[in-house]
Amino acid sequence: MKYQLKGNYYQGKFHNPHSHEKSPDRTISKSCPADLESNLWELHIRYEVIDKIVASAVDGQYRWRKTSIDERVNALRRFKECVLVKSDALSEAIALETGKPLWEAKTEVLALVNKVDIVISYSLPRILPKHFNDISPGTHGHIYYRPIGPCLIIGPFNFPCNIANNQIANALIAGNSIIFKPSEKTCYSGQLLIECYHEAGFPSGVINLAQGDGELARRILKEKAVKGIFFTGSLEVGKKILNNTSHDLSKLVSLELGGKNNSILCQDANLDLALRELIKSCFLTCGQRCISTAIVPIHRTHYEEFIEKFHRVAKTIIIDHPIIHDLEPFMGPLVDQQSLDNYLLYMGMAKREGIEEIMRGKHLERKHSGYYVSPSIHLAKSFNKNSHFLTNEIFGPNCTFIPFDEIEEAIQISNSTEFGLAASVFSSDINNYHKCLEDIDAGQINFNRSTIGANPQLPFGGIKNSGNYRPAGITTIDSCIFQLASLESHDLQDLKEEAIKGVSF
Repeated sequence: MKYQLKGNYYQGKFHNPHSHEKSPDRTISKSCPADLESNLWELHIRYEVIDKIVASAVDGQYRWRKTSIDERVNALRRFKECVLVKSDALSEAIALETGKPLWEAKTEVLALVNKVDIVISYSLPRILPKHFNDISPGTHGHIYYRPIGPCLIIGPFNFPCNIANNQIANALIAGNSIIFKPSEKTCYSGQLLIECYHEAGFPSGVINLAQGDGELARRILKEKAVKGIFFTGSLEVGKKILNNTSHDLSKLVSLELGGKNNSILCQDANLDLALRELIKSCFLTCGQRCISTAIVPIHRTHYEEFIEKFHRVAKTIIIDHPIIHDLEPFMGPLVDQQSLDNYLLYMGMAKREGIEEIMRGKHLERKHSGYYVSPSIHLAKSFNKNSHFLTNEIFGPNCTFIPFDEIEEAIQISNSTEFGLAASVFSSDINNYHKCLEDIDAGQINFNRSTIGANPQLPFGGIKNSGNYRPAGITTIDSCIFQLASLESHDLQDLKEEAIKGVSF
């Protein structure tokens, strides 16, 4: 094994499940998706540890909520320094566990570092107390923001550190303890992240790590003491989380789910710009981003020429091992066998539904055996709401073009799926952009930028089945607190003389 998992983290230290005499409830083995002969780690899962992890988080919550804002800020800054020290190890672990190229893994670690500053500078001011003098005669009004309680963060595999840590850092600065349950596909990256928090010197119980599968997460989120639940992942799992928590009104659930994102190419679009942007947004991270572009409504005057150029560039994409390679790759493999099977299933589905195949998505052989696939490009004559291929999230490197004549038709295509995460429009006419802003149902709409152009200083989230109106980014912190209102009067004389009708004193 390349990596050694230390087990769960609670009460301020790691607890190794290997030391138990009892057999684990389940064991997961992880191979590198870029080299199936490279065994990364083995995880032993024990559900009985949940009580100890939750108890630790409850204890940590009591301590942490009483700390000052300055203490929390300083602790996060120490964490940032620990990440910088471990940046190479973190980058390597992300690359080997997810399959994304090392250069891309390094950008995730850099974003992880920068996110701490953004949380401190931009998110924190959203929950500082607000005061209103003389809100009524002799009375002042106040709004205080209080931590909701222990928060469970269920992380995704595609950005195993950065996405989860946005939620972790916001929960912490708001005064909550956290339980981090990484994806079972990226346990070692999650462990390194928690090691950074340990080395930053957070009080015992504030930081907790629960290594395990979906069943472990399901059991934790049903615990009465857990008040905040943050999940990034598929629509199907998001619905299960809501079903498991709907009876408990004390829980706040924040869901960041999938997308079937559209990028509209208008007749007056800068096609060279669109080409560069779409190659990135369709195929970066092997298409395994919830915000990847999936459908491109393209003006009918351009589609033949543009698709030919797009196809030509797509064929030059270097696909290889994230670390061991001759030429630096743009794409690594898909994350696991299930993802590979799912991708190939959709390729066959497109053919059965009569959607034209421009570039076939197929399993590729490389020097190292892995889940490598080629990008795929399709052309649909029109949008069919009954098409499984056109309406479902594929989560692989695919792009489907659909010709249109008028911008209203393109907007209708964008609104035709159950998802509403991101969209973009390429045009030289600002009026086309304003029409899209007005009429497209999505949480993010970009102008001459691809759908993957998100910024953490803005909200990030979707509508319809892409989320539940609790966006990430700068607004994550809004889901980590409750608002406490207070009326305050110091002029007791005015209170005594206030007229009260219908009663005598």
